[in-house]
Amino acid sequence: MIVISPAKRLSENINENTLASTTPYFKKEADSLAKELALLSSKQLSSLMNVSDGIAELNSKRYKNWNKNMGSEKRAIFQFEGDVFKHLNATKFNEAQTDYMNKNLRILSGIYGLLRPSDEMSPYRLEMGTKHNFNGSKNLYEFWGDKIAKKINNELGGSLLFNLASEEYFSAISKFVDTEKTINFKFLSLSGGKEKVVGVIAKRARGEMARFLIDNQIESTDGIEKFSCMGFKFKEFNNNCFTFVSS
Repeated sequence: MIVISPAKRLSENINENTLASTTPYFKKEADSLAKELALLSSKQLSSLMNVSDGIAELNSKRYKNWNKNMGSEKRAIFQFEGDVFKHLNATKFNEAQTDYMNKNLRILSGIYGLLRPSDEMSPYRLEMGTKHNFNGSKNLYEFWGDKIAKKINNELGGSLLFNLASEEYFSAISKFVDTEKTINFKFLSLSGGKEKVVGVIAKRARGEMARFLIDNQIESTDGIEKFSCMGFKFKEFNNNCFTFVSS
């Protein structure tokens, strides 16, 4: 299984219906969170999420209209617009690739917990690191507890978990998944003779790696070292972490 983070930006112009719709695993929890957020003013949302007044107003409307478009909501995989999703480029998958993606890719989410690509998703913005009293929990990590990880572990069986999520999101499950079965990735850029993580480039590389794993239906560590997109070259595999460097 591959896990990735969601994106902040969402697309409003989606015409993709190549996936039969599914209902999110934790829709009940998402509805509960949305109901709480709908009680906040746009000014309160702006402060809570550290966003502009315009973005706060947009999300205030989203939460107040939550579930009103159920049955016509678009698939999660086609709504996210960030760098990871642009480089995953799921709209270009053929039927076999799309089917494999839907079975093996999961999106960690602050409000939905865990999303399949095919899940009907109401537009939202709620980062996993948001600090707020949700149903008596001091933050979303406490709200979700081990729920997300339990679902992942049940689906994994004894298979590997490929972590292409950010630290903020993977922290929601890291304490509850088998570290020996978790494969991590580090994408470094060479600049001025030093190797360092460049955020935007690393995000794009995570999307490319997710696509590479899906294209090649990789479910073990064999073959991952052949990844060479965006000028990246394999450096080492150490402590269950693949490191790639681009110049």
